[in-house]
Amino acid sequence: MSYVDGMVAAAPANGKDAYLEYAQRAAEVFKSLGATSVVDCWGETVPNGEVTSFPMAVKKKEDEVVVFSWVEWPSKEARDAGWKKFEDDPSIFERLGEMPFDGKRMIFGGFEKIASS
Repeated sequence: MSYVDGMVAAAPANGKDAYLEYAQRAAEVFKSLGATSVVDCWGETVPNGEVTSFPMAVKKKEDEVVVFSWVEWPSKEARDAGWKKFEDDPSIFERLGEMPFDGKRMIFGGFEKIASS
């Protein structure tokens, strides 16, 4: 079964174009490292919660939107190998450029895909 890395962050509401440009560069990088697909989403209907929510998780400010992305890999082994190459190649960070969001408030994790329809 495939493996998925998921990420949620808060990006400046007026920075959609910059985010899209960064996301396209990141997708090229991840696909060159073995990812099968990369999806990036710009929040539209992302309500605040009372106990927890996407906005609360990333400490979203008034002038920000929640962004949600995932990278799908053929397997966890392919993902681990891809991330190792990513971390070992300083030129990747130069190709990506500066993140158009606050990476300190980003949440992320790796997930085993157990169902798909």
